[in-house]
Amino acid sequence: MQNMTCLIVEDEPLAAEVLEDYINQIPFLHLVKKCEDAIFALEILQKEKIDLIFLDIHLPKLKGLDFIKTLENSPKIIITSAYQDYALQGYELNVIDYLIKPIEFDRFVTAVNKAHQKNDHFQSVINREIADRQFLFFNVGKKKIKIFLDEILYIESLKEYIKIVSKEKSILTKFQLGQIEELLRNSNFLRVHRSFIIAKNKVDAYTASDIEINGFLIPVGRSYKEHVYAEFEK
Repeated sequence: MQNMTCLIVEDEPLAAEVLEDYINQIPFLHLVKKCEDAIFALEILQKEKIDLIFLDIHLPKLKGLDFIKTLENSPKIIITSAYQDYALQGYELNVIDYLIKPIEFDRFVTAVNKAHQKNDHFQSVINREIADRQFLFFNVGKKKIKIFLDEILYIESLKEYIKIVSKEKSILTKFQLGQIEELLRNSNFLRVHRSFIIAKNKVDAYTASDIEINGFLIPVGRSYKEHVYAEFEK
């Protein structure tokens, strides 16, 4: 699976840093450049293949919406703005999503998943039936480690990190459980506890209080029991 190349067009340094941090947490996104104005962004677009732009509206020299109108073969665009007033105009220009600052990470994930699923050049991370095995890359130290989704047994939250466990190995990567849950939405994975997500097709046995996978006992949270039973008794 290839990355989606992306560009940040944002004149506020703090806002640009937040977007860069979010992008670095998404395995399929690759940041090419940060631009402080749309004129610089146009120069980058002439030199680089960009799939997705995170675009502020109130920019120096050329405003964000006017910038969109100059693009003949526009990349996918997600608007990032402190103002709701331009949302209708944005959607009329076929933007993928309109994010209001300050942007929450789960809202960001929803937007980029939408962009990824609509991209004709890339396979969806989790929602399409594909011949090839589905996988994601995760940051482990200075490496990006490939994890095939069909090998995952369960995922455990460890404060700011998650442990992804398969039969052959486990990795520790800086992620929140809610963030990976959003990435894996509508797939084979199920949240069963505030600290655990399991692969449904790897379950060997279950009771009202725990789930057994490959010899591991995983607790079922009290608030998740009803949903877990509904999933397994369909």
